Amino acid sequence: MSTQNIPEIQRLNQAKAGTHPWRKWGPYLSERQWGTVREDYSTDGNAWDYFSHDQARSRAYRWGEDGLAGICDDQQQLCFGLALWNGVDPIIKERLFGLTNSEGNHGEDVKEYYFYLDSTPTHSYMKYLYKYPQAEFPYDDLVQTNARRGYYDQEYELIDTGVFDEDHYFDVFVEYAKESPEDWLIQIEVFNRGDQAASLHVLPSIWFRNTWSWFKHPVTKPQLCQTSAGIIAAQHPELGTRYLSCHRAPPLLFTENETNLERVFGLENPQPYVKDGINNYLVHGQTDAVNPGRVGTKAAADYFLEIPAGGSQIIQVRLGPTPNSDFGPTFTETFQARRQEADEFFGKVIPDTLSPDAKNIARQAIAGMMWTKQYYNFPVKEWLEDEILPPDCPERFPTRNKDWFHLQSSAIISMPDKWEYPWFAAWDLAFHCAALSLVDMEFTKEQLCLMVDELHLHPNGQLPAYEWNFGDVNPPVHAISTYQIYMLDKALNGGQGDQVFLESVFHKLLLNFTWWVNRKDTSGNNVFEGGFLGLDNIGVFDRSAPLPMGGRLEQADGTSWMAMYSLDMLNMAVELALDNPAYEDLCCKFYEHFIYIAGAMDRVGNNKDELWDEEDGFFYDILHLPDGRAQRLKVRSMVGLIPLCATAVVSDEILERLPKFKARLAEFNARHPELLANINDPNALGVKNRHLFCPVGPEKLRRILSKMLDESEFLSDYGLRSLSRYHLEHPYKFVLGRDIYRVDYLPAESTSGMFGGNSNWRGPVWMPVNAIIVQALRKMYGYYGDEFKVECPTGSGNWLTLWDVSDLILTRLNNIFLQTEGRRPVYGETEKFQTDPHWRDLILFYEYFHGDNGAGIGASHQTGWSGLAARNLVGQASLSSKEVLEKTYMSAVSTTIGTA
Repeated sequence: MSTQNIPEIQRLNQAKAGTHPWRKWGPYLSERQWGTVREDYSTDGNAWDYFSHDQARSRAYRWGEDGLAGICDDQQQLCFGLALWNGVDPIIKERLFGLTNSEGNHGEDVKEYYFYLDSTPTHSYMKYLYKYPQAEFPYDDLVQTNARRGYYDQEYELIDTGVFDEDHYFDVFVEYAKESPEDWLIQIEVFNRGDQAASLHVLPSIWFRNTWSWFKHPVTKPQLCQTSAGIIAAQHPELGTRYLSCHRAPPLLFTENETNLERVFGLENPQPYVKDGINNYLVHGQTDAVNPGRVGTKAAADYFLEIPAGGSQIIQVRLGPTPNSDFGPTFTETFQARRQEADEFFGKVIPDTLSPDAKNIARQAIAGMMWTKQYYNFPVKEWLEDEILPPDCPERFPTRNKDWFHLQSSAIISMPDKWEYPWFAAWDLAFHCAALSLVDMEFTKEQLCLMVDELHLHPNGQLPAYEWNFGDVNPPVHAISTYQIYMLDKALNGGQGDQVFLESVFHKLLLNFTWWVNRKDTSGNNVFEGGFLGLDNIGVFDRSAPLPMGGRLEQADGTSWMAMYSLDMLNMAVELALDNPAYEDLCCKFYEHFIYIAGAMDRVGNNKDELWDEEDGFFYDILHLPDGRAQRLKVRSMVGLIPLCATAVVSDEILERLPKFKARLAEFNARHPELLANINDPNALGVKNRHLFCPVGPEKLRRILSKMLDESEFLSDYGLRSLSRYHLEHPYKFVLGRDIYRVDYLPAESTSGMFGGNSNWRGPVWMPVNAIIVQALRKMYGYYGDEFKVECPTGSGNWLTLWDVSDLILTRLNNIFLQTEGRRPVYGETEKFQTDPHWRDLILFYEYFHGDNGAGIGASHQTGWSGLAARNLVGQASLSSKEVLEKTYMSAVSTTIGTA
């Protein structure tokens, strides 16, 4: 079958053309709106504690909504989600529960088991699984037991409480299929995994985001009402009318999406129907808590199921522009068709050469990327100047983001995680794009454009970091992602690149690059600071805070990121200059920036205050003390490997097509031999007359790789560690008066609270930095070819090309998830996940992974980062190194992990 005849590809084309709004509805509902900065009206900025999970069932949100397995339209005007009640819980299950940053012994942590099993990019078919205990949900046990545990203890998880013992739980599968762009078919199948019959309330729920309670002027309020048995009409002034049609006409319960002022603030409610009305009706038997007139802004269908031991029951509903009670063969046939179309689509995305296990992992990784799209609404100026404040907020005390009043975000954005991190992070998003581009190139390009548009990019050129502090500094990876996505798209379109996309992002990144140069090179010597830069806990000090002894920190990674940024901008400028000579001046600009920065990393004379340590053969941060002394902080961490990422390859043939750039390059090199002395010689020709622009030449490269590929240092069985295992036996210590600052190798969670709740970068494997190093090695291979080999692993006597080294790292990353001898490293010693047939093939894509055994740690649905697993698996299965390298030579070697 031609790819253009695949229905999902046809839908993508229709969405791109604007003829059919296939993306208007999707899984855009957050899984946690409480505890976010957006909902924080406290005086101290403690967002986690101000709006709690306990309040969430009773208190209307101001800026968004959350729900269980939910969907909404692209402006989140109307929401649909699932609620459950097992008859014994103290509250109905409407949203996922987890610990706040201060409650968890290693930071915030969702305490639920849910899985994104499938989703096409237009969400024409989606599947989700939630595991719901039949015993009372152990809310108090999870909070209290974790509170008793310290930094050296493991987290106490839901499975540890025993509620899944003897299989006394429900598997709740939620499936969605689109009949048309705005007509949803929804099927909920509940399995009783226990050996006794059990009952359950299943409540498909529909509600409007509260957009009417926050203004002094009148606002038209939408309304839900029952029009006939089992049918709810949802009337909205902008969205129009939609209908929820429920099979078998269950009882319908109505209330208002309004705050229960009495419960939350101790004030009298102006009207009797409030957000937790359905909860109070079911759990507490308060018959007057729901509206007998069957109208409101929040409603649910109450299906009461008796499910036999080992059996299941199915519920079917529809949400669309017309009432529709057709739940017969057509409903079933549509579901079967959408499932088959999803299989056809992924059959083209995921190679047949993969094992069934690997295909399952890749498909679930992609499903996670699709499900973690979220409607993100944060108009900062309006947030700062709210007209109506909560009763506990007499006046506005905004403690965050006052300098970002221009930011007016209201868009569908790929989230790192819709519970742990339900807010965008610009540098995370750049990594997401590698996985997103496997299935939806247009959405991928839209995401990259979004972060540099006038509603997000600061007028001074800074990219927004994340909502806790938009002004924090993340690594400048937007350019490398933009260029790679452009090249992938160009390859998929037969060599025709989307230059409008490339040029528009490039011009905005010029502003951001200038911001970096002006703001983060304090001394003007081309050595950069930056602060946080994503690698927050592998250093001696908190790099986002003032140093305890004063002075400043020059960062090997901050400087390397800027060298890489220069080369990424150079790559884009070269690509644009091939069609427009006006860009040759910018080629020259970014080449010169790169040489200045690379030269500053190891100046002639090997001064003691330079980033490169000749004795160790490694890059380190430099501490400049107030008295003028300088000291290397000799921590062997990912900071010292980032210089490898500043790599680009340009062929002599390309330079011949850009005569002005070639002449300026030669003149600049001739004028500045001191800058070229200790970096790779940009004039030296490699394979097929290619030039390598890189801060490290072949000898430095070998020295760095000897540590990186040493299994007693960085190279684990599951990828590259963030901190060398060398520091297990040789901790780094910095003495300041009576204080000792210490860095130890810790393969799992950190034992330090210095860096906030989720302080985790001491030793685990983290996929994004692994990915970018793999890309750098593949580019270098394009220059060095098959003749350049390094010992891998170090000391093994096994010599590999740089491509083979990159492939080995990918293989080890993939081994985190793959089942070997019946076990998956990602699940460590959690036996139920390893052996139970209802658990063992369900994959969680954790935030990071144990540096020694590969077990998943941190956020359990970090699909934005670890969704790279899909790109890793697909790339390895579908590529021949020589073929890919030649096919992707446009203006430079741009092989990503698994170039399509």
